[in-house]
Amino acid sequence: MTDSGLKQKVARLRQAYAPHEHRPLGGYLAAMGTYAGVTGVLAGLVRLTGRPVPDRPAPGDVLLLSIATHKLSRLLTKDAVTSPLRAPFTRYDKPIGSGEVMEQVRDSGSSTRHAIGELLSCPFCLAVWVATGFTGGLVLAPRLTRLVATALTAVAASDFLQMAYAVAQQKAEGGRHTED
Repeated sequence: MTDSGLKQKVARLRQAYAPHEHRPLGGYLAAMGTYAGVTGVLAGLVRLTGRPVPDRPAPGDVLLLSIATHKLSRLLTKDAVTSPLRAPFTRYDKPIGSGEVMEQVRDSGSSTRHAIGELLSCPFCLAVWVATGFTGGLVLAPRLTRLVATALTAVAASDFLQMAYAVAQQKAEGGRHTED
């Protein structure tokens, strides 16, 4: 098959997949390839270092990494302070409270830029990458990984406590009636 024949086939596939909307399939393929490459490097490092892979992760580690993954994913994808990391791929839309922002993906014709924008603005999407990093870290550098995950878990717990405090404060203030 010629190069132009392959391009035509890919164009028809894109059109058949999403006839009324641009979907960055090429960018998604690049992201999946990058993820596979990162995962392969982690697996290669584990093999090269001879680190044992646990048969079954400890439940405490699973809980710790779950909460840390949630927090780091939100921090990277929604936190106002990390918006410079996303700025080349997203555009600011509006604040959404608790120091977070809503952003729109920049669509400048580059399917890779679009896919990266979606990845960097979606905590659910980025969580796969973060969890993979934490999992690799748990095998390659368990003490450091647990320390970092503990800090992120403490921040996540603090976030929920701050929100609970704000709700309790609103209820307390709303429950007071002053007489004029």
